Amino acid sequence: MRVLIVSDTHGKHAGLDKALEEAGNIDMFIHLGDVEGGEDYIEAVVGCEKHMVKGNNDFFSDLPREEEFNIGKHKVFISHGHSYYVSLDPEHIRQEGESRNADIVMFGHTHRPFWEKKNGVIVLNPGSLSFPRQEGRRGSYMIMETDGEKEPIFQQFFLEW
Repeated sequence: MRVLIVSDTHGKHAGLDKALEEAGNIDMFIHLGDVEGGEDYIEAVVGCEKHMVKGNNDFFSDLPREEEFNIGKHKVFISHGHSYYVSLDPEHIRQEGESRNADIVMFGHTHRPFWEKKNGVIVLNPGSLSFPRQEGRRGSYMIMETDGEKEPIFQQFFLEW
């Protein structure tokens, strides 16, 4: 299974379109918030299973604030992360995921890619497709590959324009 993980598109679709093109065939799409009105666009262009949560800039969105689901035997917890102070440290959201027995915790908000495994919990942020804040300022996303049983493999990608 190939899962495309994105965040912080902020209603801008050029980076999303490029990530979809670069990712190729995907089985699942995860958006970690700050869609900013792009829900209908994503529904139209992404043909696989989708999971999307509300970010701090999604004022009028009906998206859930957070979500839990399984990818095979892996329990996943997703949130934009702003309610867990991820701008300061990912520890609060990791602990929240741990308390929910999550194997994988995904968040956005910081616009910076992040990946860490601690106490058996994988915590990640794909960065932002539209307004990256890391050195080099290239839009970023992640691909997760898993057979649903073994530990998943994550790859970080930066948009090539």
